[in-house]
Amino acid sequence: MQQRASGQSRRAVLGSGLAAAAWGLSGRAGADTPALAADGFVSFEAAPAQLQLGPPPAEAAATFAYGGAIPGPLLKVRRGQELKFKFANRLAEPTTLSFPGLRASNAGAGVGGLTQERLKPGASAEIRFVAPDAGFNLYLPHAGLYDAAQQGRGLFGPIIVEEAVKPDVDLDAAIVLSDWNVDASGQIRDDFSDPAIGRGGGRRGSLVLANGAAAPLKLSTRPGARVRLRLGSAATARLATIAIDGAKTLIVAVDGQPSEPFKPLNNQFPIGPGARFELMFDMPRDAGAGVRFSLRSGSGAADLPFIAIAAEGEPIGLRSAPPRLPVNPLLPAEIALEAARRCDFVVSGGGSAPFAVNGVSFVDWSAKPAYLLPRGAPTVFALANKTAFVQALRLWGHVARLLHSMDDGWEPYWRDTVLIQPGRTAHIAFVADNPGRWPLESAIPEHRAAGVGAWFQVS
Repeated sequence: MQQRASGQSRRAVLGSGLAAAAWGLSGRAGADTPALAADGFVSFEAAPAQLQLGPPPAEAAATFAYGGAIPGPLLKVRRGQELKFKFANRLAEPTTLSFPGLRASNAGAGVGGLTQERLKPGASAEIRFVAPDAGFNLYLPHAGLYDAAQQGRGLFGPIIVEEAVKPDVDLDAAIVLSDWNVDASGQIRDDFSDPAIGRGGGRRGSLVLANGAAAPLKLSTRPGARVRLRLGSAATARLATIAIDGAKTLIVAVDGQPSEPFKPLNNQFPIGPGARFELMFDMPRDAGAGVRFSLRSGSGAADLPFIAIAAEGEPIGLRSAPPRLPVNPLLPAEIALEAARRCDFVVSGGGSAPFAVNGVSFVDWSAKPAYLLPRGAPTVFALANKTAFVQALRLWGHVARLLHSMDDGWEPYWRDTVLIQPGRTAHIAFVADNPGRWPLESAIPEHRAAGVGAWFQVS
């Protein structure tokens, strides 16, 4: 069975559920979230599914799905509340359920082979942890060599940890970007293990979806309405620039953490694999006007319309307070850089050879960490990209300040995933306050499989 939404967008029946075209969160508490069992657990599974990616008469493509939907169901929890899952693996290969953007305990991170065993086909496990920070993140598989194919076939979804006091907005929408490499028959190309792709720029598809529907995703709200737009990229390797037209926009959170509100330069900002951005803006006050978000590839191709929000109905009164989110009180106001321990990570290789971190090509987790950090220690990671490809390095269990290259200042936001251009070095600073075994690895699963991975221990 297949259904069509208006225009060129599509909704797809995936196993047991209909994938939502958008998550409008305002006034819809609990919408599109899995039901809690009597014991407070959410039953959740990864299983084969189907998704219509090509126009009829093309057959639906074989995919994977969390909870019967692509993206997986929107998970919502209050800050400080315990998340409890009964997670089942219905795939024919190992998998895990991981939460890379949450600064939760190491036991609940879901990193297969490092923080927990990989879940075998047919097996299930209980997952329990407390999310300490409010914010918008993604959940993903993390099972080693299987990651690129599992994420590239649909295993990804959004999770929102809600603030105790919600900001005053009229439309709160979460949107997940994904791209798909589809052949002429509407099937997903099975090139996930191609070494040339893994050692190059990664796997990038020409079909871009927004919440499982073909872009552009169309939304509407009243003229003058204040909008909170949460954007996350589940594309495995796509590097894009999001351009905004029609509104004066402020970025109010990056990678799941509130930031000092700032205007994106030239009304555009880059988004890489695994990145999350939250924006706030007021809609135009003229009925019929709108705000548009487009993807710019930077390769000379035409902009791709991604989101279109129309102003419809009666105008909403002007707000006096500027948009912003409350500061996370659990993060340090300052980091003692003069006392920080420096840890160097050099990414090399690519092309005809596997990638390597500090001369070692990652295959599976080593017995010893790259660095052992005392709990509470201020730390600076120097991330050097000696390859010919952009690297997207992800810090687990922590968030970091991106340091300025010319002085000892830092950007007004926190990051857990950093894009590093070829031949460049980025420096990030954080306090190693979350004990456990944590990856420093590529957010591009193809690059992880090709060697970009290491781990450090906080104790």
